[in-house]
Amino acid sequence: MEIKMQAINFIASDKLEAYVEKKVSKVEKLFDQLSMAEVFLKVVKPESVANKEASIKMAAPNVEFFASKTANSFEQAIDECVEALERQILKQKNKK
Repeated sequence: MEIKMQAINFIASDKLEAYVEKKVSKVEKLFDQLSMAEVFLKVVKPESVANKEASIKMAAPNVEFFASKTANSFEQAIDECVEALERQILKQKNKK
């Protein structure tokens, strides 16, 4: 699965990029037909506490999954997005 990451209005550290890779690639174990994942990281309203927003879009043949979460840290937002995507994928698999 190809993972594209885009940091909006800041420069992502190598540590953060590695964390994103690790977490997003775990989702592929649930649904092996995933072809691509796009991760968008953005700082919203720098003066507020929960200002780190992560959005993940995953594509597979005939279906697309999307989650967007805001939290105190990018790691927490990524974790919440991955959990939401896992629920969506399991729901999709149960439909078949």
